[in-house]
Amino acid sequence: MAFAYFAFFENTDGSDLKVSDADVAAVADIVKHTPRLTSAVIYTPETTEDMYNKTEQSPVFGLQLYFDELTDLENAVGPDGHLQQLAAPGVLSSIKGARATQQAMYARPFPVDDATLHTGEGELPCSYVVHYTGPAEDLNVWLHHYVSHHPQVMRTFPGIRQIEVLSRVDWCGFLPWERVNHMQRNRVMFDSPAALQIALQSPARIAMREDFKTFPPFEGGNSHYPMATRIIVP
Repeated sequence: MAFAYFAFFENTDGSDLKVSDADVAAVADIVKHTPRLTSAVIYTPETTEDMYNKTEQSPVFGLQLYFDELTDLENAVGPDGHLQQLAAPGVLSSIKGARATQQAMYARPFPVDDATLHTGEGELPCSYVVHYTGPAEDLNVWLHHYVSHHPQVMRTFPGIRQIEVLSRVDWCGFLPWERVNHMQRNRVMFDSPAALQIALQSPARIAMREDFKTFPPFEGGNSHYPMATRIIVP
């Protein structure tokens, strides 16, 4: 799971779009048949409260698709790639008009003490997705500091099941959505929104805030989104 393709869809201009169950199912069917895909997650918005960050409007829909090789990812989103089906007429019609953005990134997984999901029947795990648009004053210094310190603090969250930090790469792709170049994204996953809520109110969250104060200089701020997470197996 070395490379990840992201697509996020956001409300704009005060709209309140919601993705339909039928659209989620259709996208899941397209995604799971993607050649060379190793795994994928589909995001829909959840709600939690953090003791430091203001509540932000989560994207209405999102995708994170993993490939072992960058060329496999690029083939999937190429001019004749399998994932061109995502932009076909009628697909994701329930969120037509949403702002769609995309990016390919390198995925760096980090260890957790217990990666086994304990999600209740009929529930989905919940990811906390973080976007750093950048830029950093010195991206090399920023990234080295971040991966050397912050995931180790994330690991102390109660009930954390997955940690990953993603950094940008140059990539080719031809889906008809806006390309963005965030300097970094993160994802941590928990059994449920309730489990994420507990983590966001725990002493580990205070430790995360203190570590944040040591970050090298950067601009652009960051955004935090709780997202229900459907795991897709090819």
